[in-house]
Amino acid sequence: MDDAHSTAGSYVTSGQEFTRDTNYITTRITRDGVDGYPVEAGRYRLVAARACPWANRTIIVRRLLGLEGAISLGLPGPTHDARSWTFDLDPGGRDPVLGIERLQEAYFARFPDYPRGITVPALVDVPTGQVVTNDYAQITLDLSSEWREHHREGAPDLYPEHLREEIDAVNTRVFTEVNNGVYRCGFAGSQKAYEKAYDRLWTALDWLEERLTGQRYLVGDTITEADVRLFTTLVRFDPVYHGHFKCNRTTLSEMPALWGYARDLFQTPGFGDTIDFVQIKQHYYVVHTDLNPTQIVPVGPDLSGWLTPHGREELGGRPFGDGTPPGPVPEGERVDPAHTPLA
Repeated sequence: MDDAHSTAGSYVTSGQEFTRDTNYITTRITRDGVDGYPVEAGRYRLVAARACPWANRTIIVRRLLGLEGAISLGLPGPTHDARSWTFDLDPGGRDPVLGIERLQEAYFARFPDYPRGITVPALVDVPTGQVVTNDYAQITLDLSSEWREHHREGAPDLYPEHLREEIDAVNTRVFTEVNNGVYRCGFAGSQKAYEKAYDRLWTALDWLEERLTGQRYLVGDTITEADVRLFTTLVRFDPVYHGHFKCNRTTLSEMPALWGYARDLFQTPGFGDTIDFVQIKQHYYVVHTDLNPTQIVPVGPDLSGWLTPHGREELGGRPFGDGTPPGPVPEGERVDPAHTPLA
């Protein structure tokens, strides 16, 4: 969802509050192929920068469900220019499957006059080189429901029918107040807009702290889509949002339930093994030159706390229910050991 603009596909008017552009390519990949793109193993490539919280969700869900063999993964670098995410981590600066230097090329292949930000995550149709969708919220739901025949044995049900109403309600509040709330603070156009955004964010975080004091997961007693969506913001909170986005009432590590919950997920296969803290910090502090004109990337914080005991097992619940954890991260998709405390 982050794009080639400093405000992640959105805009700020001086004196006003941050507004996110939520117009995405809503084409879906489905079993019946009603939009012209049927589920088909090997046909699509997920382009998802590790630095971006919205893209990080798709990497986590793909891994939890065991879809690595069905949907390949393209990883742009953590920084980009005003035009597009680029594949500067790959040999020759080109994605090895799509053969392109910029994600923009896949957008223009389908929409030559595409007028909006070039966002990740994006699913690209490999045979045509055309972007299919960048609708990040729908992508993960479809990975759970439309791609079931390609799930690994023991894959969790991240969007169970009987909990969908509650998951949707929690997700709505988490998106508006937390996932997007940190951006609303960071890109506020005035002191008044910032303070309003700050109060909204911390009202929601206090609600989550209270909710998670008595239960291990956000909804039900196993990991769901709701946990994936909250986790990618929490894992970036102390390294980025606390300082860079001025969300600084307290650090995450000073909120017992949220800190324990975040560590519980981080230490669960499929979550922490997708997190590249170096790329995360580089993205925000280098790309957002309006907030950080020197582009200096902070050395801290100390990340060793992510591996400390969390004690959340005492609340009950089983992360994968009757299923099993995903296996080892595939070769070629592992986070640089120097970029994570999991090494």
